[in-house]
Amino acid sequence: MGNKFTIFSLNISPEKGTEKIPVDAVKVTSAGFESDAHSGNWHRQISLLDQESVVDFSSRSGITIKPGDFGENITTEGIDITRLTPGSVITDARGLRLEVTQVGKECHGDDCTIYRKVGNCIMPKRGVFCRVLTPGHLHRGDILELSKSN
Repeated sequence: MGNKFTIFSLNISPEKGTEKIPVDAVKVTSAGFESDAHSGNWHRQISLLDQESVVDFSSRSGITIKPGDFGENITTEGIDITRLTPGSVITDARGLRLEVTQVGKECHGDDCTIYRKVGNCIMPKRGVFCRVLTPGHLHRGDILELSKSN
């Protein structure tokens, strides 16, 4: 499996703990996705989750899950998400750079819409979190590339 992968969906929301809404493009500032509740001066500015995990979770749970339902900003396609480890850098062809800072997080539990529906969440094991190194713009369908150091 190569180091290149695709943006399946870009997702934003004005409030934390809610599903995100897919958009075609986003401006990535030094604080994260413009207009997203998770933007700010911290280590989890942007979250990623792979579409393959979303499809698997959906089939096992029996409920329909769409990109952004787990609160991820970027739904990826075509990479084993476990390859995105802290210290890895994700780039695009226009110079945007993200650094992976954390893998997994504590679920919001009853404050998480998926957890309330199913009693389970995949973000604690499959969610990947990044901080912005170099701002830019992203579009649905863009190709991203993984490198192992910044």
